[in-house]
Amino acid sequence: MSDLTVIILAAGQGKRMYSDLPKVLHPLGGQPLLAHVVATALQLQPHRVIVVYGHGGRLVPERLASLAVQWVEQGEQLGTGHAVAQAMPGVGDGDTVLVLYGDVPLIRAETLRRLVGLAGPDALALISVELDDPTGYGRILRDAAGHVTRIVEQKDASPEELPVREANTGILAVPAGRLKGWLAALGNDNAQGEYYLTDVIGMAVAQGLPVHTVQPASHHEVLGVNNRLQLAELERAYQRREADRLMLAGVALADPARLDVRGEVVAGRDVFVDVNVVLEGRVVLGDGVRVGPNNLIRDAEIGAGAEVLANCVIEGAVIGPGSRIGPFSRVRPETRLAAGVHVGNFVEIKKSNVGEGSKINHLSYVGDSEVGRNVNVGAGTITCNYDGAHKHRTVIGDDAFIGSDTQLVAPVTVGAGATIGAGSTITRDAPPGELTLSRVPQTTRSGYQRPRKKRPAG
Repeated sequence: MSDLTVIILAAGQGKRMYSDLPKVLHPLGGQPLLAHVVATALQLQPHRVIVVYGHGGRLVPERLASLAVQWVEQGEQLGTGHAVAQAMPGVGDGDTVLVLYGDVPLIRAETLRRLVGLAGPDALALISVELDDPTGYGRILRDAAGHVTRIVEQKDASPEELPVREANTGILAVPAGRLKGWLAALGNDNAQGEYYLTDVIGMAVAQGLPVHTVQPASHHEVLGVNNRLQLAELERAYQRREADRLMLAGVALADPARLDVRGEVVAGRDVFVDVNVVLEGRVVLGDGVRVGPNNLIRDAEIGAGAEVLANCVIEGAVIGPGSRIGPFSRVRPETRLAAGVHVGNFVEIKKSNVGEGSKINHLSYVGDSEVGRNVNVGAGTITCNYDGAHKHRTVIGDDAFIGSDTQLVAPVTVGAGATIGAGSTITRDAPPGELTLSRVPQTTRSGYQRPRKKRPAG
């Protein structure tokens, strides 16, 4: 079997995006368009993946430097045929070349495998699609027997050819040795003065080679992005694809149209996700997890049986099994909550470890802290962890009780079983098992009158 070389064309400017960002860097599902195409190409286990970039200069390879691809610059944008030619040096004559596009992000690996399977040393294969409105696409022309004869671009099509609904997607698989010869013979005598890759189809037919076609399962697979409207349409198609995948894996979604997946989601059994939830990065949802409405969860692991109530932000954290978060909680990076932890409304936790069964239920900030087991943190408690230059840690031992409206000025330790009286400012270590508080004596001033505004006369 010949080696597979994938060439991805990503040099277009995207003028209709009205953006300084190269088109292929615009995000879909939280990832650049080009990253989706590369990820799909790599599923085919090709010998190499070559990306031809142009507009935006080095910005595209710099932003996507982590991709396992070879970068080739197209200095002048002279058409798709010219772009492919830039990538051909070093490609073996015995290879099969698969041409993809950096702004066509939803193509499936299954479709591409069928396509590559039809190509060979003496055969081409391309993806075509039947469109109700093929405006903007090249048309597939066939003879009376149904064989492909050539592709005509819309600007060069005759009035008789324009009504053809079978459109060319530009995605094709072709033997490399023959492709090199055809590319060398391309001309630019057409309406756009460009070297069209599609002209190689007519050359192949002239040499007696069969041209096979493959239709995608959905037309969204082969739709490109040329403006913000099309990007939004593909975003919805992508999100529906992700929602379908999750539901088929057993996840219950309150409304598949109101979920956004912007990364990888791994879910266990009997997971429920309510409306307007955004899942970013790598998110793991354990068995029986319930996610309420209007939540953002990013790069986090939610343990089995945990519940995230409405309007929370969880990022870079591990939530232990059986925990309850929210509503209106924020759990920030490097936080680890053990089993059965309760984090309530308007509570923020950052870079802290919280032990099993502890509760931080109301209007509190816990940062840079070690919180033991079965600790109760009262409403309005804050750890004062930043002195203006450095962060300091607070340690709270098992079974401690922190009264409401307490400030723990780090570095400080509250011993196991200690009680902190409400309204205290703790600047020194509190011993275990004892009551510690810092309050000024309560006084009452008899006869005190609050100042009052003078009322105008009359």
